[in-house]
Amino acid sequence: MQSTEPKIHGIYRHYKGDLYIVEALAHHSETGEELIIYRGLYGDSPLWARPKSLFLSKLAPEDQAKFNQTYRFELQNIKSQNHHE
Repeated sequence: MQSTEPKIHGIYRHYKGDLYIVEALAHHSETGEELIIYRGLYGDSPLWARPKSLFLSKLAPEDQAKFNQTYRFELQNIKSQNHHE
């Protein structure tokens, strides 16, 4: 189960495959809606903002099966290559 709170500086995989880093949580100035501020980890990716509810939303069952992922963005457990046990 995925957390209902985004992890700041967490790396997330979009269901279509690209990786993104969550930079911050913001609030829409007019509505107060919570927004996730994130950036793609490819090329010269700009900052993006997406409603928190959409960022953390579940995929439709047919897309879950097709992409082998439950949520639109899923937190990844990426370990450092320099980490020594």
